[in-house]
Amino acid sequence: MEIKYLGHAAFVVISDSGLKIITDPYGTSPDLTYGEINEPADVVTVSHDHFDHCNVAAVGGNPRVLRRAESSTVEGVRFKGVASYHDDEGGRMKGNNIIFCFEVDGVKVCHLGDLGHLLDDKQLKEIDGVDVLFIPVGGYYTIDAKTATEVCDQLKPGVIIPMHYRTNKGLPNIAGVEEFLRGKDKVKWLDTSQVEFKAGELPDAGQIIVLKPAL
Repeated sequence: MEIKYLGHAAFVVISDSGLKIITDPYGTSPDLTYGEINEPADVVTVSHDHFDHCNVAAVGGNPRVLRRAESSTVEGVRFKGVASYHDDEGGRMKGNNIIFCFEVDGVKVCHLGDLGHLLDDKQLKEIDGVDVLFIPVGGYYTIDAKTATEVCDQLKPGVIIPMHYRTNKGLPNIAGVEEFLRGKDKVKWLDTSQVEFKAGELPDAGQIIVLKPAL
């Protein structure tokens, strides 16, 4: 399976059979200036209805849109939406958030959306193991670097791919990825937006991979 980082919290996950999944497609604004998403997809996951995560209209094709805390199956791939919150006050400040978990070619993928808190036992049980984790690290709207590190310790994924951090095209009031990376040993900066994984050939537990936004 292949992963392509578009920018912000948007990724394209492509199965070996060609199924394309796009996570949290963003809309642009004066502060969020990644390029327009012109990718087609079979499935789009939307963690919550903020403009920088729910621009389904930017995705080509006729995708199945998943935005609820429920289980669905599309072309043999099972998706599980796990209820969570956009803040650490039970959603009172910023509302709800859906964590999406799905398995592609034997690789368990988890996209945390705009998670705002540590995970509880029920959520950890529902997530039920992660090979590749997409995790927000920029703070302000989401968990910050410290809490993101604690969430990684909770989930113990094989691969950690940070998202939702400040870049020259990203939101200016969130932190850069460097704060999350500080003090960590297993870090790979890739000068590309794409990476491939195969079940049984994943990097060591806790390998952080920083991808270059494609757009």
